[in-house]
Amino acid sequence: MEYRRLGNSGLKVSSICLGTMTFGQQNTETEAHQQLDRAVDAGINFIDTAEMYPVPPRAETQGRTEAYIGSWLKERRREDLVIATKVTGAGRPMEHIRGGPRITREQVNHAIDGSLRRLRTDYVDLYQIHWPDRYVPKFGDVYYDADDRWEAESFEAQLEVLANLVEAGKVRYIGLSNETPYGVMSFLETARRLDLPAVTSLQNAYHLMNRQFETGGLAEVCTELDVALLPYSPLAFGHLTGKYLDDPQAKGRITEFPSFGQRYEKTNATEAARAYVALAREHGLSPAQMAIAFTLRLPQVASTIIGATSLSQLEENIAAANLRLSSDLLAAIDTIDARYPSPTV
Repeated sequence: MEYRRLGNSGLKVSSICLGTMTFGQQNTETEAHQQLDRAVDAGINFIDTAEMYPVPPRAETQGRTEAYIGSWLKERRREDLVIATKVTGAGRPMEHIRGGPRITREQVNHAIDGSLRRLRTDYVDLYQIHWPDRYVPKFGDVYYDADDRWEAESFEAQLEVLANLVEAGKVRYIGLSNETPYGVMSFLETARRLDLPAVTSLQNAYHLMNRQFETGGLAEVCTELDVALLPYSPLAFGHLTGKYLDDPQAKGRITEFPSFGQRYEKTNATEAARAYVALAREHGLSPAQMAIAFTLRLPQVASTIIGATSLSQLEENIAAANLRLSSDLLAAIDTIDARYPSPTV
């Protein structure tokens, strides 16, 4: 397992991060612990979760994922692991979380205390804003409409409360998720101006069918300002494994929770998935491993977040850490992308 520096922080993280949003919905506590054990045995030291998990978010399951990690973590050497979690952002129908989550001082303090209690730890290594506390297109939306803006919590106010958590020892480093170039640069400029902690990472969707990180300005921002990318959904919710091409009703998140599949039903998404899966098989590769290795090739990537519902899936995904894609294969990938440019953005 390769270990990489997490942005401008002092943390070294495994190039594969175990994502956990299935814990408590698609995976039992026993299965969650089995996955965590196998991940650590394979050299993974980085575990990512969120207060709103598992998904789909529901009042009766909210926080269960962190609790499952906490019951496992109490038997482990805490200092050997990098634990990341997230505070829920605004603008989505989640009234069961603090009556409607915002990134305010009161709500963030409430959120971190709840996460620490469920995780059974005194601190988290990386605390991330799950999505912006302002209007931005996200989760399959594309076009920005200035009329949809609402009164947002200022960057200064958000960063000050996060800085207080760092000062209190509850959080070591802070990060963003589902952010834009404007948001990343605004947080970093605010940190510079007010001498507050700088964000160290950005957790955004990035995969073969969504290369917006490379084309939309974020790659330059992260490179020049030393912010690490933590790609999520490297398999595009299973589409890049080929299982839905082989069987549209295959067991998985898309068939179990159809609303999650909307961004993958866009024009050319199926055609692009078919082309990438065929390319992998032509080269004698697992489509899933090729897709994960593709994300790991970027110098801005500190760790790619994988998820699995079975140990066999987990084993296959972890093995991608040792796969290097040839220049010819990368050129073929670019040819497909030119034909079907980021169809799931």
